[in-house]
Amino acid sequence: MDNFTFFNPTRIEFGTDQEQRIGQHLAKHGIQKVLLTFGSDRIKRDGLFAQVSASLAAHGIAFVECGGIVSNPVISKVREGIVLARTHQVDAVLSVGGGSVLDSAKAIAAGARYDGDVWDLFIGKADIQAALPIFDILTLAATGSEMNSGAVVTNEATKEKFAIRSVHTFPKVSIVNPALMQTVSRDYLVYSAADIIAHSIEGYFTASVQPRFQSRLVEAIINTVIETTETLLAEPTDYAARAEFAWASTQALNGLIYSGTAGYGYPNHMIEHSLSALFNVPHGAGLSVVIPAWMKWYHGRNPAQFERFAKNVFGVATAEQGIAALEKWFDKIGTPTRLSQLGITEANLPATIENVLGNAAYFGVAEIYTRDVVTTLLNNAL
Repeated sequence: MDNFTFFNPTRIEFGTDQEQRIGQHLAKHGIQKVLLTFGSDRIKRDGLFAQVSASLAAHGIAFVECGGIVSNPVISKVREGIVLARTHQVDAVLSVGGGSVLDSAKAIAAGARYDGDVWDLFIGKADIQAALPIFDILTLAATGSEMNSGAVVTNEATKEKFAIRSVHTFPKVSIVNPALMQTVSRDYLVYSAADIIAHSIEGYFTASVQPRFQSRLVEAIINTVIETTETLLAEPTDYAARAEFAWASTQALNGLIYSGTAGYGYPNHMIEHSLSALFNVPHGAGLSVVIPAWMKWYHGRNPAQFERFAKNVFGVATAEQGIAALEKWFDKIGTPTRLSQLGITEANLPATIENVLGNAAYFGVAEIYTRDVVTTLLNNAL
């Protein structure tokens, strides 16, 4: 096990009706005015917006709306949110939605305290020195953004999908009520499952130091996701399954499974970011295409760990059987496993390859993911 520091300052409030206390949490932090970020007007139609605004009003907290945030969030909307935050002199940013809304909220919070253009923070031109306090009410479990400092946003002009992370962008309080997630569509449930699995396996397979304890945590998360996804496909209102799915999602990217590991990367995310940046495919759908293709190419680099995965997740003997079992499960639940299912054809490969190569340089793995390797991986995924 490698030396590590585990630090996670986010307070999680988990369970039914916790969203009704959001005003209380903000008031404890001295917040008087907040930028309220959200996606579609669905939160107004289903009553969540009214509950949140009532809780804020009960504690004398004013809010400014910033709606219309889309899946695969974009930098233009972040810039719009920064203008609102500065113009109205808000004290904090409150996200009500899924990971895309929360990632946008983090970027807005950081950008509002930075004098230059917020994209500078994504490309390493400047470091995050401060951010507005961030709070969130989660309505979709997938990204783990509720308990980490990361945010991923696409620059529509440059077709780059990059990330920020900082001690300043951890949420102060995250409310996770699984009951709010019962209306998530079937498609986004299975895409979310693929996303959680991707978060779990990146280090599990690529780390040069991977303690057995961490591997067991990863396997528990993946087995929980597989089990609860199947339950929820059959019965979307099963609260117990929804709760375990949500908490597994949080655990997959709050730093715990990477504590004590070393020398790992995020190659599946690196490749998928090009798919969603160029073609606006749902992130989880892109990952379920990339993962099997990447595993087929990579497993020879870490055969023992792939055999462990095959045995402990799917009860089969060989690496190849484990990879086939995961791909079969993706097919079973209805998340894509081929680029063609995303509308991406051979004609799109040259531009995709160039974009992935740019990401490889950004992720610091260009020496591994060369043009030949990327070409092979993408052709395998057609």
